[in-house]
Amino acid sequence: MNRPDLEIAVILPCYNEAIAIGETVKQFRAALPDAVIYVFDNNSTDDSVRIAEEAGALVFSEPYQGKGNVVRRMFADVDADVYVMADGDATYDSSAAPELINLLVSKNLDMVNGARVNDETDAYRPGHKFGNAVFSGLVKFFFKSKINDLLSGYRVFSRRFVKSFPAVSNGFEIETELTVHAMQMRMPIGEVETQYFSRLPDSNSKLATFSDGWRILKMIGLLIKDEKPISFFLSLALLAFLPSLFVFISVFREFLDTGLVDRIPSLVVAVSGFVASMLFIVCALILQSLALARREARRMSYLQYEGVAASGANRMQSYLVQPQARRFG
Repeated sequence: MNRPDLEIAVILPCYNEAIAIGETVKQFRAALPDAVIYVFDNNSTDDSVRIAEEAGALVFSEPYQGKGNVVRRMFADVDADVYVMADGDATYDSSAAPELINLLVSKNLDMVNGARVNDETDAYRPGHKFGNAVFSGLVKFFFKSKINDLLSGYRVFSRRFVKSFPAVSNGFEIETELTVHAMQMRMPIGEVETQYFSRLPDSNSKLATFSDGWRILKMIGLLIKDEKPISFFLSLALLAFLPSLFVFISVFREFLDTGLVDRIPSLVVAVSGFVASMLFIVCALILQSLALARREARRMSYLQYEGVAASGANRMQSYLVQPQARRFG
C-alpha cells in the first residue's frame, strides 16, 4: 500500500516478546513499507528492546505496567494521520492492514476493528472466546455496539479518535474502553474479519483469564455507571424500591386489619428502601448532567481534528503546491 498523502504509524505494545517482536515488526514492514513502526516497551526483562531496534522499529518505553498505560502513552506521543495498533506477539495478520486502512480512509471512519477468526484451540482458547462473547454481548446491549470482537487488539484509528480518547484503563480492559468511547461519541466505525494465528513456539500469553476477565467486567460496569448513569442508577432504584414496596404493602394491610403497626422493623426497612431509591434517582439526574458535559467536552476535542480523508487530501495538496512555490518563489 502506497499512500504518500497519509502518515501511517504502526504502534505495538510490547512486554517480554523477544521471541515474536522481531517477526511482528518485519511483517508490518512488509505489509506497510511507508509506515513508521513504533514499539513501546513495558518494562521487558528479556531482549525485546534490542530485537525490536534491530528489526528497524523506533523503540520507546512506558514505565507504568499494563497495556492500558502503554496505549495511553502511544496515543499521546505518536503523531500520524492513521494509527495501526496490534500486539507484539505475531498473532495478528499484518497483511490485512492495507485493507483495514483502505476501509478507514474510503469510508472516512474513525476506527476499524480487526475481528479475530481462527478455529485453532491454541490460538484462541475456548474460555477466552466464551468470555469475549459475553463481554461483547454486554457492551452491545448497553451501548448499542456494532463490534463483534470487543477484545481484539488489532485496530486502525484516525488521528481525531486517538487525540480525543480519554484513556483511564491500566490493563487489558483498554479494548473495552476504546469501543465504548467510539459508541458514546457516535463515531463512524467498521469491522473486518482477520486471521488470528497461534503464538510462536515458547511464546506465552500475558493474559490472565480470571483476573483480567474480572477487570474487564469491572470496567464495563464502571463505564455503564459513568456513561449511562440514568440506566445504572434507575436500575438500582428499582431494586431498592420493589422489595420495599412489597414489605410496605404487607405492613399496611396489617394496619388496615388491626389498626396497629406491630412490625416496626419491617416498616423501617421499607421506608429506608424508599429513601434509598429516591437517592439513586437524584444521583442519576445529577450524574447524567455530568456525563453529558464530559461527552460535550470530548466532542469538542474530537472536532478540533480533521477526518482521515480530509487530512490525506490536504497533505496531498501541500505536496502539489510546494514544488510550484519553490519554482516561482
